[in-house]
Amino acid sequence: MTSREDIRHILIVEDDTDIAELVQIYLHHQHYSTSVAHTLKDAAKRFEEHEPDLVLCDIVLPDGLGTEWIHLLREKTDLPVIFLSSRQEAEDIIQGLEIADDYITKPFDPDIMVARVKKRMMSSRIIPSHPGDSNGKVWRDGWLDIHFDRYEVYVGGNELSLPAKELQLLLLMAGRPGHVFSTDYLFEQIWGLDNWSDVRTVMVHMHHLRRKIENPLDPHRYIVTVRGLGYKFQAKQDHR
Repeated sequence: MTSREDIRHILIVEDDTDIAELVQIYLHHQHYSTSVAHTLKDAAKRFEEHEPDLVLCDIVLPDGLGTEWIHLLREKTDLPVIFLSSRQEAEDIIQGLEIADDYITKPFDPDIMVARVKKRMMSSRIIPSHPGDSNGKVWRDGWLDIHFDRYEVYVGGNELSLPAKELQLLLLMAGRPGHVFSTDYLFEQIWGLDNWSDVRTVMVHMHHLRRKIENPLDPHRYIVTVRGLGYKFQAKQDHR
C-alpha cells in the first residue's frame, strides 16, 4: 500500500482537456497525484504552489511554447520532464530531447506513457552506482570534495548544487577513479535505454560538469576523454 509520503506528484501541462483527463486517470490508477495547467502562466503558478516530481508538458500551448518554459525551469531544477506533442518531425523531437528527458508523440498509448513516467521517476532517485564502495566515503583533494553518502559536492570550499544527472555521473565515475567508462555504459546507467534519447546527451552533461568542478587556475582535469573509448575520472589525490 502506498503511504502519503510515497505519493509522487506530476504536473500535466496540456490545453486539450480530454487528453489531460485521460493522462490523469491513468496516472491516478498508478497512485500518482496530479495537477493540470492549460496554459504556461497557469503552469508556472501551479509549479510554485506545489513543486512536482515530474512534468508532462505539451509544446504548443495557448500562450506560448512549452519548450521555452522548460528552458526557464532548467535554470533552477533538473526534475524529469517529458514532452507530449503532436509534432513528429525528427528535428522537433531532437530539439525537445535537448532539454527534456523524453518525448512522446501524439496520439500515444496511455500504458506506454505510464511506463515512461515510471522509468523517469525511478531514474530521478539519485543512488550511488556502487553503494558498497561509497557508503560513508568522502573524497577530497583540496579543491574538490565529494561526500558520497550525503550526495554533496564542494568546489573550492563552497557547496555546489548539481543537477541530478550530472551528480549521478560524478558519483559513478569518482567512485572508480581511473576506470574508463564507455559513453554507451554511462548512458545506460544514468538515462536508461529508450527509443528517443541519444548518447550524445552524455557529452553535453560531461561538458557542463567539467566547467563546474574544474579549477580554472589548475591544469589538472578531473574528467578525461579517452579517445575512442569513453571517459574516466582522474584524481590528484585520493583520501578515503
